[in-house]
Amino acid sequence: MTKQTIISNILNIGIVPIVRAGSAEEAIASVDAIYEGGIRAVEITMTVPGAIRALEKVADKLGDKITLGAGTVLDPETCRACFLAGAEFIVTPALRIATIEMAKRYSKPIMPGALTPTEILTAWEHGADFVKVFPCGNMGGPKYIKALKGPFPQIDMIPTGGVNLETAGEFLKAGAAAVAVGGELVDAKSLKEKRYDAIAERARQYLEAIAKARQGA
Repeated sequence: MTKQTIISNILNIGIVPIVRAGSAEEAIASVDAIYEGGIRAVEITMTVPGAIRALEKVADKLGDKITLGAGTVLDPETCRACFLAGAEFIVTPALRIATIEMAKRYSKPIMPGALTPTEILTAWEHGADFVKVFPCGNMGGPKYIKALKGPFPQIDMIPTGGVNLETAGEFLKAGAAAVAVGGELVDAKSLKEKRYDAIAERARQYLEAIAKARQGA
């Protein structure tokens, strides 16, 4: 996939599910459930034990059918390892310019984490394709995105933290390019009980909420 195709996919889908799980097997099963629910983008975090292995397996199985990302990437070395394992985009929890530079070397999109106006602008100036505004819920949620879009209309922001079924549409209406959602979609209870059908159902519900918001409903 070209860089522009990956970016377009994320923007068109409107949601990036974040998979945090207790094992690579749980992460892979969660991705399968998200795919079954109709969402064609996903991020596997590096906090998952065996995360690189999980990326490789998902890339082998669904590589041409899903836009696969790696999350909680803290440094350029991990960024490179994720690309070699099959990740198409990178998400970081904080701003580290060396990691942005590594993603640019591989011509892949990166979504660094930033919170303040200065961090957001710095990320964009150094080549971020999107800026992950994190933790957005703690800063006022959709209202914070709306405030940031005033001076930065040109920056695609993807809020993380505080995104749930009730607020996803509000974030989009406030100017978010897309939303990222973690435990509200891939929750600990469903993982523990192996209720992957529940994760698939929630994925469907999130897609409906995004479609409604984009239609102005």
